[in-house]
Amino acid sequence: MRKHGTSRTTLRTSQRRRHTWAALAVVGALALSACGGGDGKEPAKGKDGPDTSGGPSVALPRLDGEKLEVAAVWTGAEQANFVKVLKEFERRTGATVTFVPAQDPIVTFLGSKIAGGAPPDVALLPQVGALVAAVKNKWAQPVGADAQAQLDQNYSPGWKKLGAVDGTQYGVYYKAANKSLIWYNAKAFEAAGVRPPATWKELLTAADTLSASGTPAVSVAGADGWTLTDWFENVYLSQAGPEKYDQLAKHELKWTDDSVKQALTSLAELFGRKDFLAGGQSGALATEFPKSVTQTFTGGDRPAAAMVYEGDFVAVNIAQTDAKVGTDALVFPFPAVGAKAPVVSGGDVAVALKASKGAQALLTFLASVDSARIHAREGGFLSPNKALAPDAYPNDIQRGIAEALIAAGDNFRFDMSDQAPAAFGGTPGAGEWKALQDFLANPADIAGTQARLEADAAKAYGN
Repeated sequence: MRKHGTSRTTLRTSQRRRHTWAALAVVGALALSACGGGDGKEPAKGKDGPDTSGGPSVALPRLDGEKLEVAAVWTGAEQANFVKVLKEFERRTGATVTFVPAQDPIVTFLGSKIAGGAPPDVALLPQVGALVAAVKNKWAQPVGADAQAQLDQNYSPGWKKLGAVDGTQYGVYYKAANKSLIWYNAKAFEAAGVRPPATWKELLTAADTLSASGTPAVSVAGADGWTLTDWFENVYLSQAGPEKYDQLAKHELKWTDDSVKQALTSLAELFGRKDFLAGGQSGALATEFPKSVTQTFTGGDRPAAAMVYEGDFVAVNIAQTDAKVGTDALVFPFPAVGAKAPVVSGGDVAVALKASKGAQALLTFLASVDSARIHAREGGFLSPNKALAPDAYPNDIQRGIAEALIAAGDNFRFDMSDQAPAAFGGTPGAGEWKALQDFLANPADIAGTQARLEADAAKAYGN
């Protein structure tokens, strides 16, 4: 494909919008061909099924005087937006709901709460492995009939299956993520004459052009190991393909496999260039996720970096700057490293930890379009609820991302590290998070990185 470099010096606003729509169209196309309280009101009908625009779509019980606690690892704007959902649940049921900030790994956090005799009523778990652990530890309660009815009405089989363990439904996937997106500063791209790349080779060429223009190409949140696992997974899925991705996710394939070497080698082409990264490798390792976003969208056409990789939820952090999604902040699909561009998803699953009427009522609410609409309009949120009308989202970019996710049906791959035991795929300073942080510090040490990953995976998986 033709490379886009220094020959193009400006992009008008209308052209940028066309590029954005083209990018979203690609997201949708890739998704389709991916690697594998009742008040008596009738629910309004949207083009894709029930919607809450005409009033509540689900009946909720009265819970006057009941107190609930909900735990999640969300902070900042993400937490504040979810609390708005909980406030609506309070209004409709009479319950009092308290949000409890959790720490990673959430399994350890919940274990300490349960050991102390004070488990939250509901927890939102960011990893499939955490759900499996909660069931194995006999903490989780199966979903009740009302929540199951909402799941059957509003969710595709793939998302329901992700919330089940050994055939029993325990969870409601409330929040999803499209983790195959790169967000970019439109002014920085204009200044360097760069257009959104479609392949990994084009991404590296764009990075070289951006760096030569005086703006580092990429802001990497290396202080948060989970972002590095997402980088790896997109490269690996595109390059190695879905079959090996599934095998590696189950540790049926060793991390010393040549396919892992190839993915790390490709990633090192970006991480190994100090001038490509905001602050170089050491700066990236000191950068937490929120800052990785905000520093990309401040500073006009000379930000700390021109691009930042992560999911649709990046919009929450962009909203903390003066940049506007759709004009100043645009997005393109993660470039194809192999034959096909990747489509990686993630999500947070709500699980009842107490056998109470209130906990089940909250699961029912979270599985409904009522809760999804409230959160969607705040931005930085993506729902796997296929009954939610696209116009619930606040802008065209988020609508396009949401429509692509729903159009994909079950043709996506779930975040690999989130499928792993938490000791390997979800623990700060350990396992995959730490091994990839060490790799970011020294991208030349591919063999050493593979050896550490395999040793930690074998220990965590027990094989």
